[in-house]
Amino acid sequence: MINATILSGFTLSGLNDTSTKYRVTIFSLTLFSYCVILLLNVALIVTVILEEKLHEPMYIFLCNLCLNSLYGTAAFYPKFLSDLLSNSHVISYSGCLLQIFVIYSYATTDFSVLAVMGYDRYVAICRPLQYHLVMTKYNIVLLVCFSRLVPLFNQAIVMIMSSKLELCGSHIDKLYCENWSILKLSCNSVTTNNVVGFVCIVVYFGHYLFIVYSYVQLVKSVLRSREGRRKFMQTCVPHLLCLLNVTVALLFDLMYARYGSASLSQSVKNFMAIQFLLIPPILNPIIYGLKLTQVRNSLLSLLNYRKHGKGLG
Repeated sequence: MINATILSGFTLSGLNDTSTKYRVTIFSLTLFSYCVILLLNVALIVTVILEEKLHEPMYIFLCNLCLNSLYGTAAFYPKFLSDLLSNSHVISYSGCLLQIFVIYSYATTDFSVLAVMGYDRYVAICRPLQYHLVMTKYNIVLLVCFSRLVPLFNQAIVMIMSSKLELCGSHIDKLYCENWSILKLSCNSVTTNNVVGFVCIVVYFGHYLFIVYSYVQLVKSVLRSREGRRKFMQTCVPHLLCLLNVTVALLFDLMYARYGSASLSQSVKNFMAIQFLLIPPILNPIIYGLKLTQVRNSLLSLLNYRKHGKGLG
């Protein structure tokens, strides 16, 4: 028996012999993807901060979404890039728990932020006259704190429970640490952990139902006026695309972690495991940057200003 309190670390076996043959190519593609994630999300955040006309609730929540992408991907990409350059894919016990905490609090925060953004769009379109009364500075801060602190609190409970498990192994068949893999290494029953995990899933399924309800009300409202339909197409379609993007990505990971087939190739398993850390962080800022006219125009305006400023200098 290996007790969790004396376990020094875990071995990550997601990078098998086939993957390491192409490590230079994989390293280059991974580094490029991470640079794109950093560039797109930082560009959108800076644009929102510098452009005063974007200091509105919708763009503040969008900024929160991009910040969350930077937070979550920072727990995976630097370690993965390091592993690609090394023959030993080991992570310390504390480092593993920290990686799990950050990655899964990132994933659940995405849902919370999207729920808050759905509420914002509901108020803006269904109750436009009350929008500024509802979306006060105090309420905006409250909603941002809700979208960040609730996922952190939930994940902290999960990690505290996981850290108390006695483990009978140190081998994780993935590119990164994840909680289900830790539970499978437990020497004892993990029923309580599974119940808490199920409660967390129910909480975030509740977020999803809230978003669905908001959009049912939105669709009913927009059918009444041309202006409502215009607002819906301009500001709600990007939100729906991001929600679909995040939902599909997380479902892939959840289904693979719980019911993944051993017959799948390691490359397919690896893609299914990391695509929620790859696709949403890249597509979310692109979707909003291209679809929201104010964001797109502001970004182009800032780029032109910098270009002319350098030309004058």
